[in-house]
Amino acid sequence: MTNQMGQTIGKVSGWVRDLKEFALRGNVVDMAVGIIIGAAFGSIVRSLVDDVLMPPIGLLLGGFDFSNFYILLKAGSPPGPYLSLADAKAAGAVTINYGVFLNTVISFIIVATVVFFLVRGVNRLRKQEAPPPPSTKECPYCLSAIPIKATRCAYCTSELLTGS
Repeated sequence: MTNQMGQTIGKVSGWVRDLKEFALRGNVVDMAVGIIIGAAFGSIVRSLVDDVLMPPIGLLLGGFDFSNFYILLKAGSPPGPYLSLADAKAAGAVTINYGVFLNTVISFIIVATVVFFLVRGVNRLRKQEAPPPPSTKECPYCLSAIPIKATRCAYCTSELLTGS
């Protein structure tokens, strides 16, 4: 019993050690920071869509609030008609909320556009890596590729000058 318990404790401590090593890797921490910033950015974009973009669009379309667009599948108690999605939900009605979906699609398009321009900007800021120095040169006699430090061509056996 004691031996079996010791093996179990050893497996758990090994698992904990592996988990600690995984969690403390630089990439995992960077990913966690990215997820947290992404969630905060998502809430900002949601506010931009819901509070800034959609009201003027709704006003241009006759004063509609897209978040209140829904299809009533089953009336609640009391039965409809309901003036808003919130009223329908409060009554327990079953609805398809296509206005909320439309807001979500617009949010996604904005986030995708911002991420595209962000990645594009970062790629432009990155330095172009210099190509590695050549490792071969051309034999002046047979035009074969030979190592830079070669003093004799391996293909035509010509002796090469130091400068060629």
